[in-house]
Amino acid sequence: MNHWPLTTVYHQVPLTTGQIAHLLARVGEDCRTWLAAELLTLVRGVMPLAQCTVFAYPEGQEPQVLSCSDQARLVQISRISRDYVERFHSLDGNRQAMLGHKAKYGGARILAQLQSVEDITHRDYRRVCYEQPQISQRMALLNHQEEGGGWLSINFYRGREHGNFNQREIEFIESVAPLLIQVTRLHYRAYIEANQMPSLLSQRVEQLYPELTRRDRELLRHLLSGLGAEDIAPLMGIQRSSAATYIKRLYRKTGVSGHRELLGLVVRGRWS
Repeated sequence: MNHWPLTTVYHQVPLTTGQIAHLLARVGEDCRTWLAAELLTLVRGVMPLAQCTVFAYPEGQEPQVLSCSDQARLVQISRISRDYVERFHSLDGNRQAMLGHKAKYGGARILAQLQSVEDITHRDYRRVCYEQPQISQRMALLNHQEEGGGWLSINFYRGREHGNFNQREIEFIESVAPLLIQVTRLHYRAYIEANQMPSLLSQRVEQLYPELTRRDRELLRHLLSGLGAEDIAPLMGIQRSSAATYIKRLYRKTGVSGHRELLGLVVRGRWS
């Protein structure tokens, strides 16, 4: 397990103008459904990769899954990402790099972190996030956000069949890191702006029903963002039928019969 600041300046970025323009043109779209897939495709043009995930770490809050994508693994990457956020993020080498970055690296804005399956001593973390999906190594790019003090991470995973990253591949990821981080920051900012109102409305319902579970609250935010069961299922790492069942249960818990009444719940006069 190793991490270091990115200080080398690469004057020639090994990406075409078209590739860069394509990523920038999609700013404002829902990054959850495509950003990791685009980054995975971009870097897989140079080296073999199995998965890509993008996480946000707001200051003082639990991490958020911004986007995730895999390449024919046997275990759903969305489910693995949720397990990471809910159970394992505090054990991650990325967390160690984030916590120690100021003392060790001063004002470095981008860090790289390399973590192999052999580095992980926690049995369940290793099994769920590395052994079951047959991941051998991960290279992460970490960006400290000046506004708010949070972090973003872009994570590229090697399958067991690919072996570990070699020096040439590491240098390639380093060379494109500033661009990938900047694109991700733009998408994250757009994501926050698009989700401010659903988050506020969700908080109102949560105040009325504090007994709602973590899953209920995530589902509530998706529903108030205008998503249906088909769109919610991959974001939560579940089947469409399960998403539909959870939605019905949430409606029962909040005493409404459907989406229209749920919207009515959050705008009732009791909030004035």
